[in-house]
Amino acid sequence: MKIRIVTPVLANAESWASALQRADRSFDVATEVRAVHAGGPLANGSRPDVLIAESTGARDVDVVDDLASAHPEIDCLLVAGDLTPDLLMRAMRAGVREVLPAPADAEAVVAAVRRAARKRAPAQSGAAAAPAAPCDVIGFVSCKGGSGATFVAANLAQMLARRGERRVALLDMNLQFGDAVLFVTNEPSASNMADVARNIRRLDRDFLQSAMTPAGPGLWVLPAPDDPAQASDVTPEHVQAILALACTMFDHVVIDLGRTINAVTLRALDNCQRVYVVLQQTLPFIRDGRRLRDVFRTLDYPASKVHWIVNRHETGGDISLDDVKRTLGVSELITLPNQYEVVASSVNQGIPVERLAPKSAIARALRGMADAIEPPPPPARARWLSGLWRSDPANTTRSQP
Repeated sequence: MKIRIVTPVLANAESWASALQRADRSFDVATEVRAVHAGGPLANGSRPDVLIAESTGARDVDVVDDLASAHPEIDCLLVAGDLTPDLLMRAMRAGVREVLPAPADAEAVVAAVRRAARKRAPAQSGAAAAPAAPCDVIGFVSCKGGSGATFVAANLAQMLARRGERRVALLDMNLQFGDAVLFVTNEPSASNMADVARNIRRLDRDFLQSAMTPAGPGLWVLPAPDDPAQASDVTPEHVQAILALACTMFDHVVIDLGRTINAVTLRALDNCQRVYVVLQQTLPFIRDGRRLRDVFRTLDYPASKVHWIVNRHETGGDISLDDVKRTLGVSELITLPNQYEVVASSVNQGIPVERLAPKSAIARALRGMADAIEPPPPPARARWLSGLWRSDPANTTRSQP
C-alpha cells in the first residue's frame, strides 16, 4: 500500500515514516517536508493509496478537502491542531477518512493507517470482511440540552439488564458535563472515562470492570470525568479500545454521547449498531434534528441505523408528529410521554423509573423500547404449558379408535 506523508515538520515526517515501516513491511512510505498547499499533495510522484497531510492553516485544509472530493479512491488522513466543529464538518463532507489532533504521535498515525488498510482490504483482495463483534452498541444523541437523552439512555440500559439476566454497560461520553451515573445509582464512582484513558496501557477486562460503577443487577456505568478539563484526555483511539474490550464483556453497550460532534464522539457513533436521536416538539429541537440528520447522511449512515425519539410528547401541540416527520424526512418516530413529576422524582433520587414507578406511562414506554431491542424470554410457565399442548404423533396414533 502506497502512503504519502506531507508535513512541514521534519521530525514528524521521520517519526511517522519510521513507525509505519516498522509496523508493516508492505507499506511503501514516501515523505515530503513542506506545507500542504505548496504545490498540492499530489505534486510529486504517483498517486498514493493513503495520504497523511498535516495542516497548519485554512489553506491546507482547503487543499485536502478538494483532494478528498476529487479523488475518493484516496484515503485522506488530516492532522490538524485546531479541531473546531466547522473543520470536522468540512472534513466529513469532503470525504476525509479521519482527522487526528496535532501533535499526532507515531502510534496514533499507525493506528489510523491500519484502520484505513482494513477498510481497503476487501476491495483490493476480494476477501470477505471480518465479522463484527457479537455485541449490541447503542448510542444516544441529544438535539439540544435538556432533551432528556441521558434519562432515556440510563433508564433503557437499566431495563436491558433485565434484573441481572443480561450484562449491560452504560458509557458516559458527554465528557465535559456528563452525569449519567446519577440517574441510576447514588453510589460514589471510584473511576471515570478519563482515568481509563490515562491508563490505557493497563486496559484489560479486570481493569475496565474495576473502573466501572455497579448500578444494580447486570448494569455497570463508566462515568464521565468530574473535571471538564479532563475531557481532552480521551482520544478516539481510547474510545476504540474501550469499546472493543467492552463488547467482549457485555451483551449491550449503551453510550450517552451528549450533543457534541467531534472526533471522539464520531468514533463512538461509527461503532454503534443503532443511534437514537432525542428531541422535543419545539422548533429549536426540530431545527437541530434536521442538522443532525444531514450530518448522519454525510457520514453515509443507513436510515436503519438512526432512530428518532420525541420525548415529553403531548397531543394537541402547535407542531404535530406529522410535521416532525416531514421536516426530518422520516416515516417513523418513537414517542415517550410527558410525565414530568415521575421523571423528576426518578432523577432527583437517582432511582431508575422502572423501580420507582413501574406502572407509570413513561416506564411502560421505555420498557417497550427495551423489548424491541432485546425481546424478553417467554415466561417459564408458558414454556411448560406449551409442551403439554405439543402434539405427540405416537400418542395420537394410540388414541385413535
